[in-house]
Amino acid sequence: MDTNTLINAAITVLLFVILVAPHEFAHAWVAKQLGDDTPVLQGRVTLNPLAHIDWVGTVILPAVASLLGGGIFGWGRPVLTNPAKLRGGSQGLLRVALAGPAMNVILAFPFAALSAYFLAVEQKEIAQFCLRGTYLTVFLAIFNMMPVPPLDGSKFLIAFNVPPAIFNEIARMGLLILILAMAFTPLGTWMSNISVTTALALVGLFVPR
Repeated sequence: MDTNTLINAAITVLLFVILVAPHEFAHAWVAKQLGDDTPVLQGRVTLNPLAHIDWVGTVILPAVASLLGGGIFGWGRPVLTNPAKLRGGSQGLLRVALAGPAMNVILAFPFAALSAYFLAVEQKEIAQFCLRGTYLTVFLAIFNMMPVPPLDGSKFLIAFNVPPAIFNEIARMGLLILILAMAFTPLGTWMSNISVTTALALVGLFVPR
């Protein structure tokens, strides 16, 4: 295994750690605003990455996937909420779920601006790191919108009143569904291509004319 592969895996894990904290913080903050104090009691309304890292999903899986050339796959430690405390019922739950991907979209802009800046001052390695951050946060926004538990998009199933028995069955197979979909369908490639195109377009917005 060459040095570049190891460096690439390390960068992927570092970016995952950086991006997981604001993503999970957004879930926790919105839940708090909607009346649920569960994330507060669990210490999740914070930008401290240590509060949000899932060592398997945030560190081990992204590293292994990167080392094996298998694309991007991972997650943070889920923010627990109490639907009974959330204002708005299932719609409140959906708002909490969408906060994470929305934060990923927001983060794409400063990453893109930094990438354009460092490219302009010929700091190409830092520019490349920021570009990868732009790509990764866009990818995570898209990936998390998949309607498969435990991803954020699965809350659409609850909002649209999918019967609990069906939801629980999908949840039971959720991880397997995700692995098979990413490994044996064009889904992962499609999400990656969209993310690359979007990241480059965002950087282009900040390139001096």
